[in-house]
Amino acid sequence: MKLIQSNCRARFAADDIEFILSVLGGKIGTAECLVKLLADEDSRDLILDDEALLHALLERRGCLKVSSRFYFYILVRQAFRRSDIQERVVADYVAELLTEFVLAERSRCVVPGQTNPLDYFFEMMAALKTADDRTSFYIRVHMGNYSLFLSGVFPERIRFRSEAKGFPDLKYYEGVGRTQYRVASDHRLAHQYELTEVFSTLAERFGATRLALNDLADRLFSLGDTDYSLEALLQAHRLKGDREAAN
Repeated sequence: MKLIQSNCRARFAADDIEFILSVLGGKIGTAECLVKLLADEDSRDLILDDEALLHALLERRGCLKVSSRFYFYILVRQAFRRSDIQERVVADYVAELLTEFVLAERSRCVVPGQTNPLDYFFEMMAALKTADDRTSFYIRVHMGNYSLFLSGVFPERIRFRSEAKGFPDLKYYEGVGRTQYRVASDHRLAHQYELTEVFSTLAERFGATRLALNDLADRLFSLGDTDYSLEALLQAHRLKGDREAAN
């Protein structure tokens, strides 16, 4: 099982640097100057917070030559800032979560010793009863992540399935996510991987975080082109990720 960490900002690609230069070149100067600025954590974060980057990502049509990590970090960071979720490390974590989960197989809970992935929360809860300490931590983190991903990106799908078929509603997903992040934040491995602050914040502000992602989806959809809904963009990045994995 892979543990998602807050490391988007340390893993941008050459295309991302070219994109930043195309937008902020007048302020920054040369590529060499930009690389030096990005090597400094404070300077890097100030550059990435420039709203001109967000506007460029939203307004430029066609295939954007940026990495999924850069794309999702800029979108999530600005959405979280509008919702007063100011911790960059939390935006970084959620951006990495989206980057990973656009690849369908990485959104599944794979437990050592289990033949098939666990696709439902009741299966994950059952697995917790017999899992060792480390595996339990990973399962709980996955449950928190999956709850946030589904309720943040696909709220209308959850509402429809709840109303039409009696499936769990958004409050259920919020409850699962909040509880599992809270328990995970107290685990020794959260301290070891420096994720205590991230999990604590996501537990305390799960509703606000989910709504910020909903707002992001609505904002993209409001551009007037259904192909720019967050779900469609996730699918586009999923296809891009599949192509990259095949090469």
